Amino acid sequence: MDAYRFSISWSRIFPNGTGEPNEEGLNYYNSLINTLLDKGIQPYVTLFHWDLPQALEDRYGGWLNSQIVDDFVHYASTCFKEFGDRVKHWITFNEPHNFAIEGYDLGIQAPGRCSILSHIFCREGKSSTEPYVVAHNILLAHAGAFHTYKQHFKKEQGGIIGIALDSKWYEPLSDVDEDTEAAARAMDFELG
Repeated sequence: MDAYRFSISWSRIFPNGTGEPNEEGLNYYNSLINTLLDKGIQPYVTLFHWDLPQALEDRYGGWLNSQIVDDFVHYASTCFKEFGDRVKHWITFNEPHNFAIEGYDLGIQAPGRCSILSHIFCREGKSSTEPYVVAHNILLAHAGAFHTYKQHFKKEQGGIIGIALDSKWYEPLSDVDEDTEAAARAMDFELG
């Protein structure tokens, strides 16, 4: 094995979501990264895998509030500064489509929001708009982290940064233009 992908917990670095980084959290990931490299294994680091600090959800509604963009960029920048001399492969978000839909439309992942009329177990949420607000903020946060890395870290650290997308695949039912256009529309909606 020559590569290992893992996620950094935002809460472990910033228990309150923002402020000064937690030295114990930084030490944990420094130790992990150094151990991997000592064994010839390249770290592939995901910055967000659906684990928002509860403090940000409580303070301003997390991904539903545009403040999350600046807070994510601050968190990402801290990780780039602390680990970027050794981490050369960064992933900003893991499967943001699933996170937005499952957390803010279906209500089956944290924070469990959805329209009350659609899903009996949800206490609050609006499935018709919230996934789009969340997706918008995720894209802005990704762009902010990407540009921060490119402008302030890439030249010195030499890493790359991207996003891990997931998607269903759609095939046209036939060769008729309407079917091929429908499949293309479905792919555009699903993946962009």
